[in-house]
Amino acid sequence: MRSTDGDLPQRVCTAAEMKFYFGSFLDSNGRRNYVRPNKNCNLTSWIDGCEAGWACSAGNEQKIDLQDAVHFPSRTLDCQGCCAGFFCPHGLTCMIRTLRTTLPMQSITHHLLIIYLQIQYNVRAACPLGAYCPESTLNKSTGICDPYNYQPPPGKPNHTCGGADRWADVVSTDDVFCPAGFYCPSTIKKLSCSSGFYCRKGSTSQTKCFNKGSCKPNSANQDITIFGALLVGALSLVLLIIYNFSGQLLSNREKRQAKSREAAARHARETVVARERWKSAKDVAKKHAVGLQSSLSRTFSRKKTLRTHEPSSNSKAPVEPEQSSSKDSDDGNKKTNNLTDMMRSLEENPEKGEGFNVEVAGEKKKTKGRHAHTQSQIFKYAYGQIEKEKAMEQQNKNLTFSGVISMATEEDIKTRPRIEIAFKDLTLTLKGSKKKLLRSVTGKLMPGRVAAVMGPSGAGKTTFLSAIAGKATGCDTTGMILINGKMEPIRAYKKIIGFVPQDDIVHGNLTVQENLWFNARCRLSTDMSKADKVLVVERVIESLGLQAVRDSLVGTVEQRGISGGQRKRVNVGLEMVMEPSVLILDEPTSGLDSASSLLLLRALRREALEGVNISMVVHQPSYTLYKMFDDLILLAKGGLTVYHGPVKKVEEYFAGLGIVVPERVNPPDYYIDILEGIVKPNTSAAVNAKDLPLRWMLHNGYEVPRDMLQTASDAESSFRGGGGDHDTHGGDSGGQSIAGEVWGNVRDIVGQKKDEYDYNKSSENLSNRRTPGILRQYKYYLGRCGKQRLREARIQGVDYLILGLAGICLGTLAKVSDESFGALGYTYTVIAVSLLCKIGALRSFSLEKIHYWRERASGMSSLAYFLSKDTIDHFNTIIKPIVYLSMFYFFNNPRSSIWENYVILVALVYCVTGIGYTFAIFFQPSSAQLWSALLPVVLTLIATQQKDTFFANLCYTKWALEGFVIANAQRYSGVWLITRCGSLMKNGYDINDRILCIVVLAVNGVLFRCVAFFCMVIFQKH
Repeated sequence: MRSTDGDLPQRVCTAAEMKFYFGSFLDSNGRRNYVRPNKNCNLTSWIDGCEAGWACSAGNEQKIDLQDAVHFPSRTLDCQGCCAGFFCPHGLTCMIRTLRTTLPMQSITHHLLIIYLQIQYNVRAACPLGAYCPESTLNKSTGICDPYNYQPPPGKPNHTCGGADRWADVVSTDDVFCPAGFYCPSTIKKLSCSSGFYCRKGSTSQTKCFNKGSCKPNSANQDITIFGALLVGALSLVLLIIYNFSGQLLSNREKRQAKSREAAARHARETVVARERWKSAKDVAKKHAVGLQSSLSRTFSRKKTLRTHEPSSNSKAPVEPEQSSSKDSDDGNKKTNNLTDMMRSLEENPEKGEGFNVEVAGEKKKTKGRHAHTQSQIFKYAYGQIEKEKAMEQQNKNLTFSGVISMATEEDIKTRPRIEIAFKDLTLTLKGSKKKLLRSVTGKLMPGRVAAVMGPSGAGKTTFLSAIAGKATGCDTTGMILINGKMEPIRAYKKIIGFVPQDDIVHGNLTVQENLWFNARCRLSTDMSKADKVLVVERVIESLGLQAVRDSLVGTVEQRGISGGQRKRVNVGLEMVMEPSVLILDEPTSGLDSASSLLLLRALRREALEGVNISMVVHQPSYTLYKMFDDLILLAKGGLTVYHGPVKKVEEYFAGLGIVVPERVNPPDYYIDILEGIVKPNTSAAVNAKDLPLRWMLHNGYEVPRDMLQTASDAESSFRGGGGDHDTHGGDSGGQSIAGEVWGNVRDIVGQKKDEYDYNKSSENLSNRRTPGILRQYKYYLGRCGKQRLREARIQGVDYLILGLAGICLGTLAKVSDESFGALGYTYTVIAVSLLCKIGALRSFSLEKIHYWRERASGMSSLAYFLSKDTIDHFNTIIKPIVYLSMFYFFNNPRSSIWENYVILVALVYCVTGIGYTFAIFFQPSSAQLWSALLPVVLTLIATQQKDTFFANLCYTKWALEGFVIANAQRYSGVWLITRCGSLMKNGYDINDRILCIVVLAVNGVLFRCVAFFCMVIFQKH
């Protein structure tokens, strides 16, 4: 005020002049050093105030309205150097003031002007905080006004150096920026940075270093790479521990369970031995009791005879011995009865695992094994029952394990619902191409019997069983299927129907017991106690001969596990543990040796004796296996029935047709060779193999299609073409057009998808079995996924290692630039994190599609499966950003805090994980990996090149990059405002949108998860 004689308000720029200045600056993108010609400074009028660092007064006669944004006032009086704390641009005659300069009323007015300009142009007036705007001095050696880069006008020796001349972005000029290594608490004061502190360019205060010894005086930045190196070492140590000891947690738990199980089995065997001893003692006691009784009887008879010859006076003498003998006899009988009762209680007590039921002081001590809670009690109960079943089975070979236990526990008899499946004229036709897969199949599948379905390749064996199970998709089904004599949908019984697929669909990273136990928990009734479920699982393991490998991993392609035959038995056991009423198996003996096949079939016969309706496709069974079947269903090519009846009568039937099996030839092999055309029947009746389906229909009085009654050539055409109806409808000229064939295939695929969806969404339940709900299944799935992730800890460790190395490389190579606020490093971060996290997310679903399809078809919850996978992956969503930032942040050292970067990175990982789910479910593994690699690169290019467009706003990379840049840019204030505003406007970012960016990323993650779940439910295997 003193230097301007009190007319400072007449020298301060109005809104119109500031608008003119910043407009000129923004129009030229900061590349122009001069403003446009104006009222005071032009080609005809150029006064001293127009020079850089100088300003003039408007005079006391002129009224200045600082808020006037329209009129440009005239300032030509009393020109002099710009005051300290102000800057006077070249080409303007007014001063732009700093926020820290104090004025009376005018300061409030100017503050409102600043707010106005901030709203209009997203910039603020200067000299701002972080700037150093002292009065300049002339450097006579260079002729430059230090510390600025302008020269006084030539030919005017009285024109001295003024104040600051220009405030622009840091790329154009950094004259007014407080230099690095110093801090400026005010715009006219500059202090050196002390030891143990660092001061970046434009600092208003010094910042304390993490390690004071690493910051020398006048340090521009702190070196925190040492912390990054320490974290690298710590991370490497943690990953090394995970890599080598990841399996110890589960293996220790398995060892404890094995010890408890072995103790229970040993206890059960000892109980059996004790029971046998008790039985031996019982037999001995019975013999002694019989001998004692006969001896007492003889003694009593002899004494009675002697008494008849004694005098009456001595008649009382023998009374005492007689009473004594009777008393002894009663005591002996009482003891014998107590022993007998003990034997009976020992044999008849099914509840207690030990098999004992002892009376002490008149009180019966009895443990309800099926209501046991501890692991030891449960195992004792299960193995006690199994050992008792074995012992009873040896006494009666016709009883099953479950049948014996039912007889032993009369108060708790268990029965399975019996299901009889009858079908008449069952025909399956593809919806689009109208090709017949099955034709006029009639018969019945009875509970308690094992039926073998045989025939040559292409006979429709698997299709027949799929139709019986209600799994035939993409087909029009005609005919009738009766369930227990009623027209009921077979899908309503899917909770008690077990379907064993041809492929061994078993989780390789789970043990045999874990696979079976999970299926038992999810598919058995909720009314069944845990002890009974354990008993079911243990019984299946025992019957399938899997005791030796129960704690072994099933194995995958990369990791060796159990043998192929054992894997096949586990595949069958997954359906046996749910105690089905109908069990359908597709080639369960393929790939098994004769011993394993025999063991499997014996286990299935035990199931059949409990009333289970069992049907299975068999290829080339041995004669021993063949004789173990109850019924045989023989199909010819085209889905036509050749024979359906008892195995005992099949040779008799074919012998009636003149087809006799030669000696030392397996009957089913001989019949299949005939149907395949390899062997021609040597018969005098001249029976053709193509006539066998017709002969079977006529033999049973079934209705025969018209075309099968035509000539032999027509029959052959019908046989090979899948049905004469297909030929008649196929086309007039012997074939369909290419377009028609393609359209038919499309209709087949669409129909198949629709049928699969209808089957899986069907909610009708006639099985009277209430399985666990979604929440409980979610709990079971969560436990299973957790075990799988622990066993995959080495793979996870490799993922973390790669992510950490990426953080080191990108943090070192892409240092934070004050001009772009670290946009380059964050761009690489978005691409790298997106790629690595998507590849990791692919493993969650792409490798388990077929497992999910099988579990879903059996009635398990898709939502519980998906949510459990996503919940477990939340661990990676939290940990992976920590791993990356622990490397990137300490090597890159941005101004934003590590917490701000972490929040954005968590949202980014959550988003790309959902995208990875979608790719994993919708695409094949190879295609999914390709899309995961290309998508982040392409979307980043669109987001950075097509700025502020509709397509750019659809890219998640745009929001992630904007969030990172804004978080860093918010740390740049004061003198950095023009640089910040210019950079954000150039990229189309808004400084207030950081929360919006996080929300958009999170919403994208939710939306992509919904899309992934929709694809998982709708799209099945091709």
